[in-house]
Amino acid sequence: QGAQIIVFPEDGIHGFNFTRSSIYPYLDFVLHSHSGKWNPCREPYLFNDTEVIQRLSCMALKNKIFLVANLGTKQPCEHSDPQCPSDGRYQFNTNVALDDDGTLVATYRKHNLYFEYAFDTPPEPDYKFFDTPFAGKFGMFTCFDILFFEPAVNLIRQYDLKQIVYPTAWMNQLPLLSAVEFQQAFATAFNVNILAANIHHPTLGMTGSGIYTPVKSFIYHNMESYGGKLIVAEIPVITTDYKTNLESNERFRENLHDSCRSFTSSSLDDEVCFKEQEETPDRVSEKENEQSPPPFYAEMMYDNFTFVPVWGEKGELQVCANTLCCYLNYRRAVLTDELYALGVFDGLHTVHGTYYVQACALVKCGGLSFSTCGQEVTDATALIDFQLWGNMSTPYIFPLLLTSGITLDFADHRGWKNHHYFISKNRTSSGLLTAALYGRWYEKD
Repeated sequence: QGAQIIVFPEDGIHGFNFTRSSIYPYLDFVLHSHSGKWNPCREPYLFNDTEVIQRLSCMALKNKIFLVANLGTKQPCEHSDPQCPSDGRYQFNTNVALDDDGTLVATYRKHNLYFEYAFDTPPEPDYKFFDTPFAGKFGMFTCFDILFFEPAVNLIRQYDLKQIVYPTAWMNQLPLLSAVEFQQAFATAFNVNILAANIHHPTLGMTGSGIYTPVKSFIYHNMESYGGKLIVAEIPVITTDYKTNLESNERFRENLHDSCRSFTSSSLDDEVCFKEQEETPDRVSEKENEQSPPPFYAEMMYDNFTFVPVWGEKGELQVCANTLCCYLNYRRAVLTDELYALGVFDGLHTVHGTYYVQACALVKCGGLSFSTCGQEVTDATALIDFQLWGNMSTPYIFPLLLTSGITLDFADHRGWKNHHYFISKNRTSSGLLTAALYGRWYEKD
């Protein structure tokens, strides 16, 4: 189909649920160094135990295509190395990148392991990228890495990367961490293209791959059948042209003022435009305060969120926790018998990983009682116009917009205004499941 690069999922070659010793027969020896060029297909005899990388190299060479794949690798170590495991070897979850001639151009060892007892964390984070004639530099990291500063964010920032390859074996967790939802948010937040290959294993909740640009996505999310899918797309290369970035910022500001004008006839006026003189876009009068619905608490993705119900056809809400306040202006075209809630969480997430989250989330609840808010929901009918904003303390905000059937939408406008981050949407393409600002406060991990 004329593709220039192909990306395979994490764990796709060897599978999962290994111990250190049971995975050992499957591990390749792959030299992790910056020295020399090795073509495993043409030079298979340089090292022992390189069957997998040889096969991958020959695939790349024969098909004249750049290839990125994930495999297990081993590296012997001396007992004089204080970090050397007792069995005398390191075992890494490794991505390899091969060019269209089959030459090994980069290896990346996964840094943020997710209950992978067969593998070791490398002593230092790898910042790995490789050059291509068709799209410049591609950065590389794996699965759980996407939630952390090291090495993913640091790699993109330090080397100003605009193209990312991302093998993953991601277990979906609604409403905020479904694979396609977060992959798109990452592409949008960092203004990068992401080629994300997720393993397809519906009974484990693993599905959701895509090719993402900051403004368009080509995705496959299927929980019903066991058939995987090859996604092929042609996308524009993002260049790092400073001038065009400035121009797009100018356009963004103009659009913002257009959206202010278009909303003035409704209840969604001052809040959208964040009156310049106001620090906080908050002007709830006492009378409105009396009528504002009571907050309640519910668990969402193992975190204790503070929620307020989203009732009626339109309104203005706010909900706060710790230092974070979230604000919502909303209007519904038609009232449906679905309960929505606006939730806030500002704290350390501690289940299945430890990391600090600041989140403002408008979610559809699982049922009509408050206790169902935060449950995993996949279908919705309500079409909601909204502005959502919060006084986030971190610059790293991932804008999530998920619609019925696990489909994606893009915000009309988003960005910073008066120390608040906001997203707005005039009409989602289908029923709203989640609209959220997922902030990662890396320093507080």
